Amino acid sequence: MASLADLPIRDNLRGLTPYGAPQEQVSVALNVNENTHPIPESVAHDVVTSLAQALIGINRYPDREFTTLRERLASYVGHGATPEHIWAANGSNEVLQQVLQAFGGPGRSVLGFPPTYSMHSIIAAGTDTTWVTGERDPGYELSPTLVTEWIEKTKPDLVFLCAPNNPTGTPVSLDTIVAAYDATDGMVVVDEAYAEFAPEGSLSALSLLEGRERLIVSRTMSKAFAFAGARVGYMIADPAVCDAIRLVRLPYHLSALTQAAAVAALDHTSEMLAMVGDIRGQRDRLLRELPELGFTVWPSEANFVLFGGVHQPHALFEALLQRDIIIRDLGIPHHLRVTAGTERETTLFLDALRALGGASFGAR
Repeated sequence: MASLADLPIRDNLRGLTPYGAPQEQVSVALNVNENTHPIPESVAHDVVTSLAQALIGINRYPDREFTTLRERLASYVGHGATPEHIWAANGSNEVLQQVLQAFGGPGRSVLGFPPTYSMHSIIAAGTDTTWVTGERDPGYELSPTLVTEWIEKTKPDLVFLCAPNNPTGTPVSLDTIVAAYDATDGMVVVDEAYAEFAPEGSLSALSLLEGRERLIVSRTMSKAFAFAGARVGYMIADPAVCDAIRLVRLPYHLSALTQAAAVAALDHTSEMLAMVGDIRGQRDRLLRELPELGFTVWPSEANFVLFGGVHQPHALFEALLQRDIIIRDLGIPHHLRVTAGTERETTLFLDALRALGGASFGAR
């Protein structure tokens, strides 16, 4: 049996390992920022009905332009978006991959600001786009001045901004996004996978799209819509950007079943988003109670919390796993990340930390 080293794989892929968080069968899974609330039963019934109707015509290729889905997404995001401003794919990861296929590639670069979503650099490698690492301000912030300095220093073809940032939960100001856009002639991509969990009244990069044809806002239905298993991501951008993506997308890339499920879910937006307030509440609870256990926390506008003051992160990760709870060890020294789950899941997690001695766990 051959190994990767025996194959004529591209040089820039040698030595890499596939992305993937640990997949353990546990009762409390708080490691991949899923929405742990199940979708309402009434919505599930309508999704099943929509899938059954789609199955009748499954012998035919799906609508290549997923017209109905784009109409529903445009209505959902607002900000003057029309279906022509919308593109969708199998998760926002595929959206970002298509963006880099169209605007990145050999001889081109994308600037990111770690610690950030690890798939950004992995997708860059997969498209043979050079990944350029910028720095962050203290507190994992990104100021307009710092972003501008890094763009002027590295002259990237694309800039990736994660807002709020994963894994830190840090917001990115509109001033920073505008500064990035003004500092480059390339594409600026704002990954808003967790936008719905921001505080009420928070402004989205969607408000900046008008007149900025090189700005892309990426979204997903995986998080707030509790639709991770359906794999539906989308972007909002100038119609010309969507035309560019059509040059690299595979034909019929969104199955009829994916389209049917997503449209049915969007027809029940209010019910699907009803749990967002509960998730914000559990996130804020984590921000309050983790310090009471001796940990430090970073402010978060997402559905997760990055907490520090962990003497032995991997040991604590394993100790929680022994208690049927999984969170995320990201390799950030003395830090772990936990998803805000249901009230019950959050309670079980916090109670387990108390039983283990809180931040004194592993102390010498």
